[in-house]
This record gives sequence, structure tokens and C-alpha cells, in this order.
Amino acid sequence: MILDGRAVAQKVLGDVRARVERLRARTGQAPTLAVVLVGEFAASKIYVANKKKAADAVGIASRDHIHPAGLTREELLKLLRSLNEDRSVNGILLQLPLPDGMNEDEAIAAISPEKDVDGFHPVNLGNLLAGKPSTVACTPAGCMEILDHYKAALTGAEAVVIGRSRIVGKPLAQLLLARHATVTMCHTRTRDLAAHTRRADILCVAAGRPRVVTGDMVKPGAWVIDVGINRLPDGKLAGDVDFASVEKVAHAVTPVPGGVGPMTIAMLLKNTLAAAERQL
Repeated sequence: MILDGRAVAQKVLGDVRARVERLRARTGQAPTLAVVLVGEFAASKIYVANKKKAADAVGIASRDHIHPAGLTREELLKLLRSLNEDRSVNGILLQLPLPDGMNEDEAIAAISPEKDVDGFHPVNLGNLLAGKPSTVACTPAGCMEILDHYKAALTGAEAVVIGRSRIVGKPLAQLLLARHATVTMCHTRTRDLAAHTRRADILCVAAGRPRVVTGDMVKPGAWVIDVGINRLPDGKLAGDVDFASVEKVAHAVTPVPGGVGPMTIAMLLKNTLAAAERQL
């Protein structure tokens, strides 16, 4: 079975659109998302453009603060503080990566936790670890949304997460634990990776390496979530999973593109709406 992230994203966005309309009717205001992009990153510019298009479609206002020539540390922190204080802004998205030499941890911590729609602020990560999630990182939340949409059985399942970033791996492991899965975290230094992956009922791959998981590494009947997106030398896109071989073994697998990718923007807008609902 192919896990169609585009279809799930459209369902999420449809719900967001309906809730935005109800919020506007009740308060007279639309949720507003401020996006901060520092430097020249082609992939980031594409993401910001796609985000703006999706936000417009669901009625969320978007304010872009684009600085291709860069900002100093002081200028960036001043901008983030001003957005924190602007009551007309409900969510702040600081597009990563920042240019070399800028401190991402400092910049993320400068965003108000209530307006951190990426879910990267230490307070929001801490709430997730404490079992009382506030704003959850978009990509892990999107992975869970796909699994829930297709009714994957998580309670008691053996779940393996490859990747330990704070953006995907760590929050995703916490979300799976909260749903009563037994979670193993793997990474680039894991010995005999295949021994772990072959046990997984739920296998989530965010390794950052193209086609690192092949069909012989997957348990027959497993659910496989491929978070990776890699540009190959021939220009084609590939996930962290070798789709052709894994599809023959797994019960279900997400494609690349069209799997987890569309969910990230959908969950960002869902987080923005939730922030606006709390603030308004």
C-alpha cells in the first residue's frame, strides 16, 4: 500500500480552512504567520513560496521577512523580538538553515514559545518530553498524521526511528512512545543497523542518506515512513528508503516525493491556526 501524503495533507488543510473561517467569524481576525528567511538558499526559497501558496489557500495571512543579503546577529534578534511583541502576528517561522556563523540555538530560543509554530523552542521540546505536548515539530507530527489516517496499530508495536535530530528523530520517538509503541532509536553509528530495522513493525527513516534502507532490511508487513529527500547526481529525487525494493516487502510505505513532504507544510499551518486560537 502506498501512503499518500498529498491526500492526507489535503484532508488536514481542509480542516484548517474550516477552522480558520470559524475563527474569523468569531474574532474578525485571520491567523497570521511571519516567515523569516536569512541568506540565499534555493531550497528554502522554494519552501517559503510553497508555504505562502498553501497559507493563502486556507485563509492564513503570511508576512515574509526576506533578507537575501543576510542580517547581523543583533538585527536578527531585534526582528524576532519585534515579531514576538506584534500582537497581530500569531506564528513565527524562522527558516533553517541560517547562514554560516549564525547561532541557530540562540535564534530559536529568541522566539516566543507561544509563537513557535515549528516546535523547536526548548520549552516546546521540553513539553513533548514531559508528555504534555504544546506545539509539536511539523514533520514528526505529519508522520503521525499519516499513520493515524491509514489506521496503523501503534500500541505495543516495535517502532524503529533512524535519525536523532531535534527536527525529526527525537520528537518522533517521543510521539511514538506516547502512543505506547516500544521505540528503538538508531543513527549513523548504530552497529548492525539491519538487525534493528528487521524487528520494526513501524520503521521511520530520517537518516539523511539516499536509499540507506533496502528491502532486505525490512520486516515483511512493516509500515515504512520515509522522511528523507535527496537530490541524486542525475537530478532525480530519492528518499532515504529504496522504494522499489521496500515496496515489495512492506505492508505500507510512503513515496518520495508525495509522502511526508506535503505533510510538513500542512502541519505548519495547523500549528499556526492552533497558536492563533490560543491567542485570540
